[in-house]
Amino acid sequence: MALSPPPLFLPELWLKENRPERDVTIKPLTMGPKKVKVVTTTTTTTTTTTTTENERVVFIQAWWRGTLVRRTLLHLALRVRVIQCWWKQQLAILLERKRRVALVLYAQEEWAVVKLQSWVRMWRIRLRFCRLLHAVHIIQAYWRWHSCHTRGLIQGHYDLKENQLNLQLEITLGSQACKVQQCIPFPIKE
Repeated sequence: MALSPPPLFLPELWLKENRPERDVTIKPLTMGPKKVKVVTTTTTTTTTTTTTENERVVFIQAWWRGTLVRRTLLHLALRVRVIQCWWKQQLAILLERKRRVALVLYAQEEWAVVKLQSWVRMWRIRLRFCRLLHAVHIIQAYWRWHSCHTRGLIQGHYDLKENQLNLQLEITLGSQACKVQQCIPFPIKE
């Protein structure tokens, strides 16, 4: 079913013979100043036809001017809509760029914070390890000293020459130490 325009916009409804009676002092609406030629004759019928024709012409001209104005306004509204859509698109692109830059800056700051935290943790763990290592060294030194003094230790070295053996020994037991040096000749059979 085809849609028909509202009855107010149909030109035939605005013609004089189809309109209800109206006040003669009201003039039809026109676009801009127009010179209205009023023909006043009292007895002839040709004058009435001319007046009716003039009214029809004025009506059609007004309707056409209104159509042109509406068309111009429609084109302007469409152009405004295109510009607004373009501007909104540009704003969306700009907002997306700002969001990405903010995201990159946030990621860099977070990475820097995480890196700094890992360095601080590493430094604290290394400091703790160094303290523990120092304590281990102290405990090992005392243990070795205690172990040497309670058990005893034999250290030495020897030199073997053609016909003799040079022997040097160091024996420690507790806090006492004993050094022995001896040269032992080999019996040579001839």
